[in-house]
Formats: sequence, C-alpha cells, structure tokens
Amino acid sequence: MKKLLLSTAIAMAAMTASAQIPNAGFENWSTTNGYAEPDNWSTLNSLTSSLSIYTAQKGTPGNPGTSFLKLTSRSTGLSVVPGIAVTGTINTTTMSVSGGFPYTARPANLTGAWQYMAMSNTDQGVVATYLTKWNIAAAKRDTVAYALNPLAGMEMAWVNFSIPLTYVSNTLTPDTAMIFLSASGLSPADGSFLYVDNLAYSGNVPTTGTGVGNTPGLADNFTIYPNPARDNLNLSFNSSMPGNYTVELSDLSGKIVTSRNAQIKQGDNKLSVSIKTCAPGIYALRLSNGLQSSIQKVVIQ
Repeated sequence: MKKLLLSTAIAMAAMTASAQIPNAGFENWSTTNGYAEPDNWSTLNSLTSSLSIYTAQKGTPGNPGTSFLKLTSRSTGLSVVPGIAVTGTINTTTMSVSGGFPYTARPANLTGAWQYMAMSNTDQGVVATYLTKWNIAAAKRDTVAYALNPLAGMEMAWVNFSIPLTYVSNTLTPDTAMIFLSASGLSPADGSFLYVDNLAYSGNVPTTGTGVGNTPGLADNFTIYPNPARDNLNLSFNSSMPGNYTVELSDLSGKIVTSRNAQIKQGDNKLSVSIKTCAPGIYALRLSNGLQSSIQKVVIQ
C-alpha cells in the first residue's frame, strides 16, 4: 500500500511539473562566463557579451517577486541585436529556435505582466507561444495551438496581459510547449525593450471541439517540406473538401509576408510557395478554405 501511495505521489508530482512554465517568474538566474542568464531560458547574450553588451538582464524588483526579465535590443556598432528569450534553444547562426518544455494541458490563455516600448516606428516586439505534439507516424511535430501577439503601442508601467491561444486541433493534447519573447521584430531598433514577469497558462480548452480550431478532414496528412527551407516551401496534403483555398505565411508579429490562392481538388494536393524574399526566422503557415484552417510552424534559413 505504501509503495502504491508513493508511486501515485511521484506520478502526480511529475504531471504537475510537466504543466508548469520553467522559471516563469524569472526568480532563478545563474552566472556563466561572467554574466547572468535566466535559468531554463536561452538568450542572445553570448553574441554580445565580449563587448560587455547584454540583451537579456535581471531586473529588480519583480512583479511580483524579487526579479523580472529585461529584454533590450542593443547596438554593437555594426548591427542591432534583438532582445530575445525562449524556453528552448536558439541557433545563433540561423536565428531559429527549437526545443521547449514538457507540457500536457490545453490552456486557453498565456498570461503574465509586461512593460514594453519600441524605439522606431518600424520595430515591433512580440510574445508568442506554441503547443505541439510529436507525430510518430509522420516523424514530425504537429502544432496543437499557438498565439502570436505583436506589441502595439507602449506600456510604460506594469500591466497584466492575457493572450488567447488559437487551437489548430480540437482532438490533440500537446506534449511540448515553447514560449518566445522578443523586444524587437525583423527591423530591431537600439533601445527597444520588453520587460516580462509572472508568466502562466490559464483556463482550459477541452478536446470536445470547444474553442477555435480546424475540423478533421480539412487537410489530412498535411506536411511541409523542406523545413527549414530557403527558397520554396512545398505543401502536401489530402483534402476531403474541394474549393478555393488560401495559403498565408505570417511572421512572429502576425504580419502576412506572402500569400497565394489555389483551387484544391478532393484527394491528394501539392502546392509550392516562394519564400525567396522572406527574411530568416520563424513563421506560421496557414492553409484555409475560409471556414476552417490548418496551421504549422515554418523555419526559413
């Protein structure tokens, strides 16, 4: 009986841990190579630390707690490095992100507290999150839900925020989550900043069809290749609903960078989208027939 209770307690503890954002209040920091980094988060400090320039720093006091995350886009004299933090790994060569943390719930919102301001009219930061599930049969990650929130205007004092997630699937439960924070967009300006604290997921979207998402059958076996890509994206999917479809590629600020229409037949379909004019980064590709949609993450190198 004691062994059973102990096993149950361990299992419950593991489930609770998998449903938490790591270091969500930015209370835990470690000093590596002479500078502080928030535990369980990746930043671009390694690119600028040799110049004693840091795009991610510890701010005090927190809201609440003792500390918060300060992201600031900084000029190195040659370029402006954006203030970025992600619960994953940043490839500083391609500026792509990967990984995440275990997460097995279907929240309705990403919440927290922020302050932010852009230092140019062409710069705009973003807060984003992605929930995904590994597809064993297709050997790829399926997007379960996502949120892309551009930072419009400015908030010069702490303000609580709540960003709703858009569910791509009404049936899948994720196994991984990623949170992406950036003080800047594709045209970073020196001094643009984003302060963040007290992150959490809230609410629940059940798998009964509640919430925004696509109905199974819109695009079965929807795959994008190559991914990462450089010049063209190829889409392959099977549709039970023929008609006029729209393909849209959006950046992390939610701006549509390229789109095309296509007449889709019932059955197997293949499409190609040119991305030669798109800057390297992370994008969301949306396939829609006007009533339903399927969305997948795309990395452009």
